Amino acid sequence: MMGRDIIQRMKEVAGFGSSTSDTGKGKSKQSARRITHGFHLVKGKSRHAMEDYLVAQFRQPNFWTNPEEAVMKAYQMTDETILDKSGELGRGGSTAVTAILIDGEKLVIANVGDSRAVLCRKGAAKQLSVDHEPDKERSEIENKGGFVTLLPGDVPRVDGRLAVARAFGDKSLKKHLSSKPHVKVQMIDSNVEFFILASDGLWKVMTNQEAVDAIRNIKDAQTAAKRLTEEAVSRKSKDDISCIVVRFH
Repeated sequence: MMGRDIIQRMKEVAGFGSSTSDTGKGKSKQSARRITHGFHLVKGKSRHAMEDYLVAQFRQPNFWTNPEEAVMKAYQMTDETILDKSGELGRGGSTAVTAILIDGEKLVIANVGDSRAVLCRKGAAKQLSVDHEPDKERSEIENKGGFVTLLPGDVPRVDGRLAVARAFGDKSLKKHLSSKPHVKVQMIDSNVEFFILASDGLWKVMTNQEAVDAIRNIKDAQTAAKRLTEEAVSRKSKDDISCIVVRFH
């Protein structure tokens, strides 16, 4: 899952269309437990084109023998590709959160920026990703020659511009930014009910526990994902909102 204007340019270059909303679902029988996923995304009220984009796919068991190392390398390559193609894609950047589920038992979460992964275990929300906020990484940014601003009524920003401390792209700020993902491994037992991947358009208006509570009794993953986006809109979220729900049955 990725956000911000770089995604719109990537879709245009790749020949993908743009829409104000999208939804879908899928299922897998590759593990002992039945696993389903559903997704939904809606465009915010801003005047720019839809920035959020998501992908959900099932792969064969044991797809990677070392998924942690693979996802670190994938993030690095993604950042390098975006920077190399900045002439086509523009000088903007993107956040991302990804989930790799291996054999229905091992979950590898990685993220840069403020897109978030939250797991529900026996009704309790557990955040698996890290929000990369500039004020929390001030020392690292300043050691690279950058600075963090905090103006009245605004959020902390790198060099007075970017509200996240880690991101893909953003060529003009790259000397002061990291694209290294936070990686978390979570084993899936019988008490895990589902997990949510969503952009900050959701998390700006809902806590982790509120999101879990809102969909815990919704068994269809697609309906659950749509419910979360609708709730965020009803709470006056103005940002683009994208959401994937993966449910264990």
